[in-house]
Amino acid sequence: MAASYLPALVFIAFAAVMATVLLLLTMVLGPKRRTPIKDEPFECGSDPIGSPRVKFGVKFYQVAILFLVFDIEVAFLYPWASLYRELSCAGPVGEGGVCLGAPTLFGLAEMLVFLGILVLALGYVLRKRALDWA
Repeated sequence: MAASYLPALVFIAFAAVMATVLLLLTMVLGPKRRTPIKDEPFECGSDPIGSPRVKFGVKFYQVAILFLVFDIEVAFLYPWASLYRELSCAGPVGEGGVCLGAPTLFGLAEMLVFLGILVLALGYVLRKRALDWA
């Protein structure tokens, strides 16, 4: 059992050693000319104005998390689409994906339930105005 993990452990150890060696080489061989301009914080090409300790709106993060949630849920459509023939066939699936048994609506109904829940969740998010920027 432990022997099956050996290649993964060797790879992780190699990656850690390689990362450490490259960081140390960068620190030793890299240029060390410090200037006041290089020590300034860089903010997207703009000169820093004001204090960095200002409150930042949570709306951006809320929209980003909602996007990720709905994006990942939509990604679940791919496995369903690749198994649709097997899910919609009561018997075995033959050569070329031909259903040898009776066709069923199980695969379609399964996805309609999933999409229904997804649409209800999106309706809830829209009703709570979670996607509004104001």
